Amino acid sequence: QVQLVESGGGLVQPGGSLRLSCAASRFTFSLYVMNWYRQAPGKEREYVASISSSGGSTHYTDSVKGRFTISRDNAKNTLYLQMNNLKADDTAVYYCNAGTYWGQGTQVTVSS
Repeated sequence: QVQLVESGGGLVQPGGSLRLSCAASRFTFSLYVMNWYRQAPGKEREYVASISSSGGSTHYTDSVKGRFTISRDNAKNTLYLQMNNLKADDTAVYYCNAGTYWGQGTQVTVSS
């Protein structure tokens, strides 16, 4: 069974940084475009960023451009999201996604 396990969330002050990880297993990670999504309380899940299978191409939603960086290590079957200059509006559960597969999410809370 495919597994996507996110980690690295937590409580951080505005302006701070966090690095999320998503450990993938039981599928050929290196063949998949990988995505990060997030869902804030009372809101629908929204797209955050994606990265091509090789890692050579990335895309971001406008609200995180210049602050977040998506990356991957295909040798380690791991997806990352480096989040800098965090804002209160970034508070959400963050999910990694590959095709129809989803992780369980990791909570990010930005608050002073």
